[in-house]
Formats: sequence, C-alpha cells, structure tokens
Amino acid sequence: MPMKKNIIQLAIPTPLRRSFDYLHETVLPIGSRVQAPFGRRSVVGIVTAHLHKSDFPIDKLKSISAVIDQTPLIDEKLLALYQWASDYYHHPLGDVLLGTLPKKIRDGKNIVVAENNSPSAIEKPLPDFALTFEQITAIETIQRTKTFQTFLLAGVTGSGKTEVYLRAIAEVLKKQQQALVLVPEIALTPQTVQRFEARFSVPVLALHSGLTDKKRSDAWMSATHETPCIVIGTRSAVFAPLRKLGIIIVDEEHDISFKQQSGFRYSARDVAVMRAKMNDIPVVLGSATPSLESIRNTNEKKYFLLILPDRTGIATQPTVTLHNIRNEILQQGLSPALIECMHHHLKKNQQVLLFLNRRGFAPVALCHQCGWSAMCQHCDARMTVHENPKRFICHHCGYLEKWVRTCQSCQQSELTLMGVGTEQLETVLTTLFPDKNICRIDRDQVKTFTQLEKKLKAVHEGTADIIVGTQMIVKGHHFENVTLVAAIDVDQALFSGDFRATERLGQSLLQVAGRAGRAEKPGEVFIQTHEPHHPLLEILFAKTYFDFANLILAERKLAKLPPFVPMASIRAEGKQKETVIAFLHAAKQAIKKIPISISDPVPATMEKKAGVYRAFLFLQSAQRQCLNQALSQFILFIDKRKSHGRSVRFVIDVDPMEFG
Repeated sequence: MPMKKNIIQLAIPTPLRRSFDYLHETVLPIGSRVQAPFGRRSVVGIVTAHLHKSDFPIDKLKSISAVIDQTPLIDEKLLALYQWASDYYHHPLGDVLLGTLPKKIRDGKNIVVAENNSPSAIEKPLPDFALTFEQITAIETIQRTKTFQTFLLAGVTGSGKTEVYLRAIAEVLKKQQQALVLVPEIALTPQTVQRFEARFSVPVLALHSGLTDKKRSDAWMSATHETPCIVIGTRSAVFAPLRKLGIIIVDEEHDISFKQQSGFRYSARDVAVMRAKMNDIPVVLGSATPSLESIRNTNEKKYFLLILPDRTGIATQPTVTLHNIRNEILQQGLSPALIECMHHHLKKNQQVLLFLNRRGFAPVALCHQCGWSAMCQHCDARMTVHENPKRFICHHCGYLEKWVRTCQSCQQSELTLMGVGTEQLETVLTTLFPDKNICRIDRDQVKTFTQLEKKLKAVHEGTADIIVGTQMIVKGHHFENVTLVAAIDVDQALFSGDFRATERLGQSLLQVAGRAGRAEKPGEVFIQTHEPHHPLLEILFAKTYFDFANLILAERKLAKLPPFVPMASIRAEGKQKETVIAFLHAAKQAIKKIPISISDPVPATMEKKAGVYRAFLFLQSAQRQCLNQALSQFILFIDKRKSHGRSVRFVIDVDPMEFG
C-alpha cells in the first residue's frame, strides 16, 4: 500500500502571485527551507502551510526533492509579517520572503554559527554626564511601556536621541529580550555599531548590503538565537529573525532611504510599526525632522509624541543666515560673503561643510548661439559635464559620451557651462584655499563602503578642512569640529512640481544645519538663496520645524494629498510609448468600477529613461480598503490579459515617495 503523502504549501521566488502545492512524506516545519522542482529548474522555497486538500489533482503535484532545515528558520510571527507585507504592498509572497534573505541562505546553504553567549552584565558602566529633564521623561515613558505603542521622538540635532535609545534598549536586554535598530544609510551603521558595542556586553550584529555575503549570513543566523542581542541595520534588517524582540528603534525615520524604490517597494518604517504591533512591543521613531505622516499620526493621537527641544551639554543651536544672492557675482556658486565667512572659520582651524546636492562639474553644456545642449540618447535628460576625465555622463542611465568643445547643431560656438556641481565646487575651492585639504563626498568619489569609511575617517580625524558633499553627508553624522555649514543652492526645490519637494527641502536644510556646532564650539549656518523671504524658509528658521510641517500639512489636506488621502501608483514601461499608454488605459477601464479616484495615464517626470518610456496611473481613496480592492482588481486584469506579453512591464507602488 503506497504511503500517504502530505500536501505542503511553499513560497517560491517568482513573479506569480500565489503559493505552490507540493507533496512530502512528512509534515515539514512551517518557516523551514526546502528544495523543490519548479519548471525545468530546482528552487529553494519556504514552507508556509500544511493543507488538507489542494485545488489541483494530487497526481499532478510534484514532490519536494530535499529538506534543508529540520527546524523553522523563520518563526510564525515573522512569517505573519511577511504575509502582511505581501498583501499590503501587493507583491508576490515568495519574492518578499526570499528576496530579503542573505544570498547564502536564499540559495539554500546551511550556515552554522555558535550560540550567542548571554553575558552576566548586560550594560557596561554608564557614561558620566547629566541627562536633560526631557531625556529623562522620554526614557521613563518608553521603559514603562509594556505593550505596543508607537513613540515619535522628535529631538533637534544634537539633543541626545541616541542616549534615549540606549537606555530604553538596556531595560529590554535586562529582561533577556532583543532589540532591533534601523538606520537609513550604510554610512551610519559603523558609528552606531561602535557606540552600542561600547555600551553593551551583548552581541551587536550589523545587517546591511555593504557586508560580505558570509558576514551578512552569519549575522542573520546569529539573530535567530534567543539570547539577548542587538541588530543594527538598514532597510531589509526590519525582517531580521529576532525571536524575543522587545523594542524596535527607527532612527532618522523621515528618511526616504527607508522606502525601497525597486522590486518589492516597502517602507521599512511602516513595516517596523506593524512588526511592533504584531509582537505587542514599543517602537520608537526618532528624527529632528519627522515625516509629515508621523506628525499627522501624533496630531491624531495614534503616536505618542516625545520632544527633546535643546542640545545636550553646552552645545547650542547654530546661528542661521539666509543670504540673498540676487545680483551678486558668484565664483562657481560661492558668494563673496560666504567666502569671507569660510576664511573666518578656517583661520580658527575649524572645519567647513558645503552642501550641494548636485554632483559632476556642471549640469548643462549650452550653446550660447542656438541654444543646443547635450542630451542623453536614451533619456529625456541633459548630459552632465564631468571634468576628470572630461566627458558627458547621464546621471539617470549612466550613458557616456566624449566631450565636445563646439556646438553639434550650429558648429559656431564653444559651449557654455551652466550651473555648478560638486566637482566644479571642489576645483574653485582648491584655487581659493590652496593651503587647505578638501574632501569631496559624492557618488562619483564614493563607490564602495570602504571608500566612504576612508572619507569619513579623514573628516573625524581633522585631516579634511573643507568637506564638499551631496545628500550623503546630511544625515546623522557627528562632526565635532565642523562649525560652518553652507547650503550652496536651495532654490530648485522651492518651485518643484513634486508635492513632497518642500518637505524634503526643509528636512535637508535642518539636517545639514545640524552638522554645525555639535560640540563646545558655536556653529553657523549660511544658506544662499534668491528667495530669502520665501515664507517656508522664514518659518523653517524663525519658528520650529513643527510650524513648518503643520503649514505644509494644511496645504496637503486642502489638496487631498498624502498623508490625508492614501495614494498608490501603477507604473508601466516599455519600448513603445503608444503601447505603454494603451496598457494603462486598459488597466484604468478594468478597475474603474471600484469607487476611487483614478488619473488618466500621466508621463513620468522623465518620460524616457534608459531607452524605455514610462507612465503612471495614480490611484487615491480616503478608504484604504477601496485602494486595496482596486489594486487587487488590477492584478486580476494582469492575470487575464496575455496580449501585452513582455512589451510592457508594470510596477505597483503603495504609498509612493517618488514619481520619476
């Protein structure tokens, strides 16, 4: 008599939005990995359920070929989080599950690491400094919380938010539980790890893409042990397999880096809040410039607001100058007043940080005679001029072209360089300050994690006098000797078509301003603008960030935009513009019966990128449930429609942050 086989449901990494039924002689642990045949290949899958019956005939089901794990790799709570994320973001469960695992684990390798030792003393001796009243209040409030609660820790830069995190985590570790700390950038991970290792005796595990595959896999497996530990990582670390989780911290919670912009488009901040809710534990969202979503949640009493209004110790807030550069003669973007101010700080052997969120030498090479400019052959974008080596580069698709001196249209004029990038700024600084060391930090200079560490080390050790950088230097860094911070060009964001641009401008300016005067030396912030009396800039620096944020929230509410009316987007892309638009029109027809607002097909901000045309449908509804129904209806439309084949690709983005 043949042995009865069990029906095992697997999540497999595939674009197909369903799980798959297989047979096996034994009941396998849910959350364990197996090897299974899939088409003509063998794949690694995760056991998600045991079934009494299948929608398919039993004799048509294939058998699992090998069992990799004898015990669950992913526990039930974490598996439930994966399922929620798959449903909320309308992304295939197998892709969600396997896509967030380290490569060796995803490939089915067995990683064996020693059990984390549980030290007798969790915390090392506390540092000898006094906490502020607000810090004490925040720490005690978080420590008293035994169940799920989302805290928004809004503290000005240098107000001691990390110390609040450390003391809240200490209480959790004493209960033999574990902590998860999320940071937005790989660059912030080493300094955070060092600070936590200096404070605690428990293992501090780093999880981010800058690690080697072995180190990342080892750290991930170490997190599966139930002894006290701290995991510190970037976006994907929100799925770290901690089984005795006691608290989650999301530092710089406003940062757009927490939203994945390709593939599985999840927000690590929002997933962290849901994980805390599922585990019935507190979650702390920290920022000097909280997101409008989080501020709205505090206004509606969904989040508990904790405020740190002052810097710790003797450090004070920097003075701010909004400098009008209208009619001024600039030296590659630098006003005479700023140059003089730089000399003043550098003479005191202090460091200066210049923020310009535009890399390259010049954004545009323009013919003064006929107006021709170098355009990318594959994108609706101008080519950026780079000096070393001299060439045109498209910053959107990476396309390169040789440098040409004369106009390629009228052949009569030498090209004029318009605008300033970080490369040009570095060049002029070398002329203006020949005796000073200049450190440029942008994606052209920093291509690896090691290069970034080297640059930051030069800043911390004081061998760099002037730091020039893009968004990479804005967040979280503690530069003790930086006393002057200057923003070179901030006007573009004031007139952007992106409704989030002013929010991000305010956050960037306050964050970069927060790098000045973080120790005992007073700091100064110098902002160059053609619009010094713009109401948003005046409110940002004359009042508080919350005044600035609430003004923008009032505008968003009137315009029925997020965070008041939830949004999702469907982006289609293909080689033929007409095919893309036709696909989106058909998609709109398929979902228009759902009571939501649906736009007509809208070209992307950059319609053509890397040779591909891109357009959007925007979906909005005050009822999140209706938005989900519409996206589910779109997926049914995709499943039924075969004619678009491979000519059109699509992406679903729930709560989108970018529209390019």
